[in-house]
Amino acid sequence: MRFYWLVIGILCVWRVTHLLNAEDGPLDMIVRLRKRAGKGFWGNLLDCFYCLSLWTAVPLALIIGEAWRERLLLWLALSAGALMLERVINFGHAVSPAKYFEYKENEDVLLRQKEDRVPPSDRDQSVS
Repeated sequence: MRFYWLVIGILCVWRVTHLLNAEDGPLDMIVRLRKRAGKGFWGNLLDCFYCLSLWTAVPLALIIGEAWRERLLLWLALSAGALMLERVINFGHAVSPAKYFEYKENEDVLLRQKEDRVPPSDRDQSVS
């Protein structure tokens, strides 16, 4: 495999992934596709640039690679190249938040007060 096929493949994976993930497309066709995908597997896939790049790299790796081992490594390399390109292009911009939310504890609630704590030696004497 020639080096320029790797570069062309990375550019193709980035372009298709970016189109499906972040662009409206001609006549808003991609927006309508994302709306139809909903909130299930396909909707989540189209929302995640990282996941989508893995899926868009598969057909290119199968076409460009010559042996199965090369295709497997090329699949990951194409996806990684597209991710690095996306990070370079969006350098300095806010990174999309992860789909993980952590709720803060209520800081006004006091679990125990120091006065309520009884040392173990005093506890044993007060019981008898």
